[in-house]
Amino acid sequence: MTLIRGKGLGLEIALEGGEVDAALDELQARLAERDGFYRGTTARVVYRQADPTPVQRERLAALLSAAGIAMSALERRVEPELERRRALRTPARPTLSEQAQSLVADFAGARADIAARRRNGQSSVRRIAPRAAAAVPAPPPPTLQAVANAPQTLYHVGTLRGGQALYSLGAIVVVGDVNPGAELVAAGDIVVFGRLGGVAHAGAQGDEAARVYALDLDATQVRIAAFIASDDAPRPAGGAEVALVRDGRIAVVPLGAAEARGAVPS
Repeated sequence: MTLIRGKGLGLEIALEGGEVDAALDELQARLAERDGFYRGTTARVVYRQADPTPVQRERLAALLSAAGIAMSALERRVEPELERRRALRTPARPTLSEQAQSLVADFAGARADIAARRRNGQSSVRRIAPRAAAAVPAPPPPTLQAVANAPQTLYHVGTLRGGQALYSLGAIVVVGDVNPGAELVAAGDIVVFGRLGGVAHAGAQGDEAARVYALDLDATQVRIAAFIASDDAPRPAGGAEVALVRDGRIAVVPLGAAEARGAVPS
């Protein structure tokens, strides 16, 4: 499996398992799916297989160059100590809580009751005769009204880890952190109640009024409609932040300053 994830100020491309050629085929397909998305970035490439041949190294460099990615390093990932610890680790034996242990006696009593009823020729479960329902007048037929289907807001509770992604035709709300390597793409706004360290693309269908909100906005990349945040974008000092389009570029401002200017950026 080939992974592309944010790492610091650049990318880490991990060629995980299998043959090198197969990993390069998967990397080529992943880059083709998001043509131009990673242009202008640098990447550190790590692998677990045998060292790539000169031909495979040339192919890797060509794939990254075609995608606009500069390769900063190519190295083999060796973690013998971690693998040894995992092999020695024994799974913890689960223990039942007092409430769960009390169910053992309840089940035993239920089984004894069922066996006694069967010996007496009765059904396993006591049947209760239904009561006659009172007559209720039929409600009037409903009035049909045409209602427009509004885009739904996608809520996610928990940490979004590298390699995970959320897509929505409406807005996205994340209650938790978005780690580097994760991706959020929404046609509307993006709101993160935590640290935004991955890629966020609001207004993905062309809405330049969309915004990206975060309690800690430290994204690898921010996009709004067709605008992409530049590396020299001004950053406020701490607090909740908002990324919005202003004067033909993406600006990152404190939440209070953005709301003082109204819903539409000037």
